[in-house]
Amino acid sequence: MNDSSAQAGRKFSVTLALALAVVGVLALGLWLAWRPAPDQVQGLVDARELRVASKVTGRLAQIHVEEGQMVEAGQLLATIDSPEARAKEAQVSAVVDAAEAQASKAEAGSRATEIAAAEAQWLRAAAAADLARVTFERINRLAEEGVVPGQKRDEARTNLIAADQAARAARAQYDTAREGARREDRRAAEAQASQARGAAAEVAAALAETTVFAPARGEVGRRLAQPGELVGAGFPIMYVTEIQRTWVTLTLRENQLAGIAPGSEVTGTIPALKGASARFRVTFMAPAGDYATWRATRQSSGFDIKGFEVRLAPVKPIKGLRPGMSVLFDWPQ
Repeated sequence: MNDSSAQAGRKFSVTLALALAVVGVLALGLWLAWRPAPDQVQGLVDARELRVASKVTGRLAQIHVEEGQMVEAGQLLATIDSPEARAKEAQVSAVVDAAEAQASKAEAGSRATEIAAAEAQWLRAAAAADLARVTFERINRLAEEGVVPGQKRDEARTNLIAADQAARAARAQYDTAREGARREDRRAAEAQASQARGAAAEVAAALAETTVFAPARGEVGRRLAQPGELVGAGFPIMYVTEIQRTWVTLTLRENQLAGIAPGSEVTGTIPALKGASARFRVTFMAPAGDYATWRATRQSSGFDIKGFEVRLAPVKPIKGLRPGMSVLFDWPQ
């Protein structure tokens, strides 16, 4: 009886253990089946794309880089031929020379020869006035003595007045030559010279725009124009993409935003890089529902769930990550 009881006890223990194991497996299966599975959210890698253009109209003379080439900020990308800008430069240069010459003339005043000529004219007019005065005095005495008629005296007086006025005018011209241009005239001449120099600077800036440089470090993308084609001001010649500064853009439902804030980190999987995992940091969240898309949850009841744009940047540089790749995130419900 003791052996039979011991065997029965062992069988019962094994049976109980098997039963408990079966119950545990079933409970685990039910828990796995009913627990909320995380949503898989797909994001898209993006990067800033710069449109390279010129501020002047001209013919595309040469492109110095190839598509797919990495370029540095300030590197020469293209050259534009603009005959109109070169012609404007020659025209403005002549205007600047003329305006500066006028300003220099106004500042320097009259030349020494001009002053000497004005002085000679004044001295000659003064001598003529002295002669007219002596002549009038002589004729006036003769007229008083009755030797000459009064008409002669009147003519002598007229000649004296005219000679005095001519001497005064000549003296004024001489004084003007000595003083030079007026202050207002000098200021006006300098202002015209400054205006001409400003126009020259504007043309120089336009000519500088005929050489197009890379605005930032990045990869040359699609070229939109070829050498020999006419390009307008502001027309993109090519794209430069900053592939070294990428981010992931995804849309989250509003019920998935719990615990997400700028600065928080999540882990994502990159299928294009053989399923490599990487950490990403939230850098931007849509500030308001006005900037979100939405979808209806039910036709007759419930509420509309809106989707908010979220951007995440890699915590560390990821080699091989390029715009357009997908990144998968397991997002808890």
